[in-house]
Amino acid sequence: MRYSLLLLLALSLLACKKKDQLLGKELLGADAMLNGITTDTFYLATSVVIEDSMITDNSANVVLGSYNDPKFGKFNASFYTQLRLAGVNPNFGNPSTIVVDSFVLGLEYAGYYGALSAQHFEVFALTDALSADSTYYQFSTKAHSNTNLIPAGKETITPDPLNYTLIGDDSVQAQLRIPLDTNLAKQFITEATNGSTTFASNANFQSYFKGLLVQTNNGPQSAGQGGVFYFNLNDPGTKLTIYYRQGGVEKTYDFLMNSTCVDFSHVDVNRSGSAVGQVINNPSQGLQEFYAQAFGVRAKVVIPGLNQFTNKQLIHRAEIHLPIQFQFGSKYKPGSNVTFATKKTAASQGYINTGVLGAYSESKKEFSADLKSYVQAVINKDIENTGLIVSPRFFVNSSERIIFNGPNTINKMRPKIIITYTDF
Repeated sequence: MRYSLLLLLALSLLACKKKDQLLGKELLGADAMLNGITTDTFYLATSVVIEDSMITDNSANVVLGSYNDPKFGKFNASFYTQLRLAGVNPNFGNPSTIVVDSFVLGLEYAGYYGALSAQHFEVFALTDALSADSTYYQFSTKAHSNTNLIPAGKETITPDPLNYTLIGDDSVQAQLRIPLDTNLAKQFITEATNGSTTFASNANFQSYFKGLLVQTNNGPQSAGQGGVFYFNLNDPGTKLTIYYRQGGVEKTYDFLMNSTCVDFSHVDVNRSGSAVGQVINNPSQGLQEFYAQAFGVRAKVVIPGLNQFTNKQLIHRAEIHLPIQFQFGSKYKPGSNVTFATKKTAASQGYINTGVLGAYSESKKEFSADLKSYVQAVINKDIENTGLIVSPRFFVNSSERIIFNGPNTINKMRPKIIITYTDF
């Protein structure tokens, strides 16, 4: 099933009330909730929704790496990016006097998910240009060369996002440091000094060198093996650097990746045979446990009992509690928040964001939120009761996943919603 973009619309339509509801609000004092009716006997129907068209260009961070999730299947992420010049028309001097010591792609970590084990990295030069006028999805690709720019024997790296990185004598924020073929650096230096206009502007340079594809090629991974890493391409510490000497003097030249560069993440998730795949094929299994995962899986919660209310009832609170399955110390820790979205009508193609974040409680092992505006909107018939769509907050720039308990779970805690309201 293909869905259009998640529409980031304010919940103003949910806040709109008919005149009689507004009047009722004016008549109710701040202590009205103390005399309200509270009920928690609602049945929650739980399932999953799969998306396969997510825009990933120029997100807050890109994702890279692979892991085999025991519940969600095989997750494999790579990214494409342009490069920009740190300065136009660089003066390298006489190329014959230059010794290139190294050529390093430095990527500053923005987080990670999974295990900190070694992965096999590959970097390729693009042969097809990226365009700021194009839209790129998680399934998008661009043509590239077949030559790995990482020198043979240096492709396997163990990421370390937890400790500072030492560059020369400087300690900087944690980076993944990928060595590239120094012959490409020499090619750049020669091109910059041969009288061409390649380095006269960023447009010229990006026409000459179209960008990079950075990926992993880890081969088969057993369940629970591997990890995915997040990188901030807009951070000044993220760059491609030539380290060279000229007349014995150490120098550097940087190629940047920043907000003016086009970039996007490419993600493949193979859910075949996984627990998530079983729920996709048999939605009734979502009543036992249901799922959410960045890049494709959204949890769905329908509350049929909301239809028993009328527009003569004012909602004070609607606390939803979604317990999850998570063991302390697990490498697959849930994120801090989830988002709640819905549809205006069953026929609507896009979602509207409720503007409410669900917060995770580590002590209770649940996500909870107050969805009174959503419930009131359903009661007022401003929107249809199509259900809530629950997603990791960072849906297109992480690999977070969540296992929710369904109403038929064998575990102690079940999902519920507690509604407090007043008749008027």
